[in-house]
Amino acid sequence: MGYSEQTKKTYTDQLDAIVNAGLFKQERFIHSSQAADIEVEFPAGSVTKKVINICANNYLGLSNHPEVIKAVHEGLDTRGYGMSSVRFICGTQDIHRELERRMTEFLGTEDTILFPSCMDANAGVFEAILNQDDVIISDRLVHASLGDGIRLCSAMHDTFKHSNMEHLEEKLRLHADKRLKVVVNDGVYSMDGDMARVDELVELCEKYDAMLLIDESHASGFIGKTGRGTPEHFGVHGKVDIITTTFGKALGGASGGCVSGRKEIVQMCRQKARPYLFSNTIAPVVISGVLKVLDLLNESTELRDKLEQNTLLWRKLLTEAGFIIKEGTTPIVPVMLFNAKLAQDVSRDLYSEGIYAIGFFFPVVPNGQARIRTQISASHNTNHLLKAIDRFIKVGRKYEILGKTKEEIIERYGQ
Repeated sequence: MGYSEQTKKTYTDQLDAIVNAGLFKQERFIHSSQAADIEVEFPAGSVTKKVINICANNYLGLSNHPEVIKAVHEGLDTRGYGMSSVRFICGTQDIHRELERRMTEFLGTEDTILFPSCMDANAGVFEAILNQDDVIISDRLVHASLGDGIRLCSAMHDTFKHSNMEHLEEKLRLHADKRLKVVVNDGVYSMDGDMARVDELVELCEKYDAMLLIDESHASGFIGKTGRGTPEHFGVHGKVDIITTTFGKALGGASGGCVSGRKEIVQMCRQKARPYLFSNTIAPVVISGVLKVLDLLNESTELRDKLEQNTLLWRKLLTEAGFIIKEGTTPIVPVMLFNAKLAQDVSRDLYSEGIYAIGFFFPVVPNGQARIRTQISASHNTNHLLKAIDRFIKVGRKYEILGKTKEEIIERYGQ
């Protein structure tokens, strides 16, 4: 076989280097449904431990909502387990078409196409609608899946400084001669929790005849007064040309995603987007669950309102305790530690105290920007948050980071 001892050593040396740098990522094994309280096995082979989960994308707490679970069971009974095929052959059911219609209505667009995940949506959309005569201008902090999709496309790629509208306008002028122009942003940036200035983006794109694509994965369902996302929040609902989003976070938490936008864009994706053409259709059980999620969101804003209240409280508690957090209003609240090993140590000690919160470090975030990314859910109650802040303070005191500046933390632990 071609896998020689030298080949093996190449990989083991690389893995050892990752471990020695404090960058090795270890998985935790959850022995319960996704919820505010979960049963976790960590490290592998240990006894499970009940902990408060404060780092999931389960923003609305719908991953184990009884009505969603009931709808999934009904979908399994009536539509089966899977389609065993791709959409354009024999993989489309009536409920797939219904979800596309419902998402179009929810997002205020003209049409929608489903993908196995939002990563697949982002991987497929650019190649389907652009060629070498076009240009993509993306914010420098867009999600990795958007970067992957952009690299698969023959269009020219340029970037602008994060949320810098003046720099974006310079780039739009620079590329005025291109056949088509697409500006690309996240609606909510998943690592820092800040929002794109979508109203200003719409205005610039209209001024320079460019299309606007927004990835709403960390916004759909809970940002905006009725959860329609950042376009609703900024008063431009229905004016974004292309929206990509996921059903794997607030909208049920299972899997699947979509491209929603101008009718012609969606039709081009149906004809040319490779992840759509060559991947199995989203399982009927997932479709059934997401349809119920949309029912719940249309009936009431109770869950997104509770999430908003929880977020305000959690940000207040962390700030008053003396932690450095990223400013903002979203339920993504990074606790900045700046050192990868420190982030891992704090995460480990929090787990020992009954709090499940993962350390993030390079290459997930830039070097020197290590953090504990906390994420709030509507499934958290006040007692969850009060217990969590108590444990955060206990661990923060151990490492002497409370009330310290970024420079002081870096001086003590390095960057």
